[in-house]
Amino acid sequence: MSTENVPATAPEKVEQPEAPVSAPETPLAKFTARLADIIKESAHSEMWGVELSTDASHAPTQVILQKFLRANNGDLAGAEKQLAAALAWREKWQPTKLVSEAFNKDKFGGLGFVTNHKDEAGNNTVITWNIYGSVKDNKATFGDVTEFIKWRAALMELGVQQLHLNDITEPLPEDGTDKHQMLQVHDYRSVSFFRMDPAVKAASKETISVFSTAYPELLAHKYFVNVPAIMGWMFGAMKLFLAPATLKKFHPMTSGTTLSTELKSIAPSLPQEYGGSGSPVQEGLTVKLVDATETAKVEAPVEPKSEAVAAPVETPAQANETAVAEPQTVDLPVRPKVEEAAAEAKKEEAPAPVEPEAKVEEAKVEDTKVEDTKVEDTKVEDTKVEETKQETEEKKTEEIPVAADGAPKEAEAAPKETEATETAQPEKSA
Repeated sequence: MSTENVPATAPEKVEQPEAPVSAPETPLAKFTARLADIIKESAHSEMWGVELSTDASHAPTQVILQKFLRANNGDLAGAEKQLAAALAWREKWQPTKLVSEAFNKDKFGGLGFVTNHKDEAGNNTVITWNIYGSVKDNKATFGDVTEFIKWRAALMELGVQQLHLNDITEPLPEDGTDKHQMLQVHDYRSVSFFRMDPAVKAASKETISVFSTAYPELLAHKYFVNVPAIMGWMFGAMKLFLAPATLKKFHPMTSGTTLSTELKSIAPSLPQEYGGSGSPVQEGLTVKLVDATETAKVEAPVEPKSEAVAAPVETPAQANETAVAEPQTVDLPVRPKVEEAAAEAKKEEAPAPVEPEAKVEEAKVEDTKVEDTKVEDTKVEDTKVEETKQETEEKKTEEIPVAADGAPKEAEAAPKETEATETAQPEKSA
C-alpha cells in the first residue's frame, strides 16, 4: 500500500504541569516570620497576657501583630521596632505583676476603675475610667512619675484582662473592625485647666509616650467628659497635629450625662452620672489600694535573687519616640567570702584605738595648766594689790602731818585713803 499521499501526523503535544501559584507574602506573614528573632532580642515573649507564638495559626498572636501593624499604617519595619520596644518594656517593668501590687490609697484612691457593659446582643464593652477630679494632692499623685506610670499600667492591664485576648479564635478581617478594644473615659469634673500643675503635665507627657508604644490599638474611643466649654479650643487645635484616624477616636463633651447619647447600645448600664441607670463607677474593678502604712510594709526591701535589679527610670521624654527607655540596673555588692567575713568580724571585735583617749588626757593636762596659770596669775595680782596697799599705807604715814601733841590729823587723812582705795580697786578687779 502506497503511503505517498498520506499526510504525516503531528507529534502529540505534551502538557506541562502548571507551577503552583504561591500566596503573596503579606506584611502579617513577614511579621510572623520575624517574630522569633524579635522575641530573642527582647528576651520577652509575653504581650498583654498572651504568650506569643510563631505558629501562624495562633489567632491571639496574629491579632496582636495586626494591632502593631495597624498602629504603624502597615509599615513592617515600624511595627517590628515598636513590638521590640514594647516587649523590652514589659520585660523590665513586668506590668502583669503590677495588677496584684498594692498602691497608696491616699494617692490613687477613687482615681481609676474598669467596668463591663453588655448590649442587647450580649456583646461586652470594657471601659476604663480616670476620675481626675478625685485627686486630692497633685504633687502626691503625679509628683513621682515612675509610681504614677506603674499605677496607670496596672489599671490598663486590668482592663486588658477583661478583653480575654487568649480566647480569640480568628485574626482580624483585612481592613475590618477590631472588636478587641476598649473605651476610655476621662472625667475632668472639678479640675482646673487654667492652673495646670507642672507635675500633672510631666506625668501626662510620660504616660502618653509610654502607652502609645506599649499599648497600641487597644482603645477604640476616648471620651473627655465634664470639660469646660471655654476649653473647646484645645481640642480644636488637636486637628492641626493629629491624624484624622486618631481624631475620630477623641470625643470631648461638656457634660458627663452626654456620654449615654454617644454609647446608646450600652446606655442603660452606664452609671447615673453619665446618663445611664447602672451602678456607680466606684463599684467597678480597680487596682489594690492600701493605707500609706500598709504600702510601706508591702514595699519593704527583700533579699534580691540576683546581683542586679532593675531600677525605675524615667520613660521617654519625647512623645514621638517609639522606643521605650530601658530601666537602668544597679549592681548590688557581692557577699564577702567566709574568710573576709571572719576578718571583718575580728576587726569589729578589736579594741578601739587609744589615740582619742590620749588626746583626752592631753586636753585634761592642758586644762590643768590653764587653771594653774590662772590661779598663779590671781595670786600674783593679789600680791601686787597687797603690796600696793602697804606702799600706800606707808606713804600715808609719811605724808600725814603731826599735830603739836604728836597725834595725826584724821580729818585730812581720810580723802587720801579714799583715793588710794579707788586706785587699787581697778588693779584688783583686773
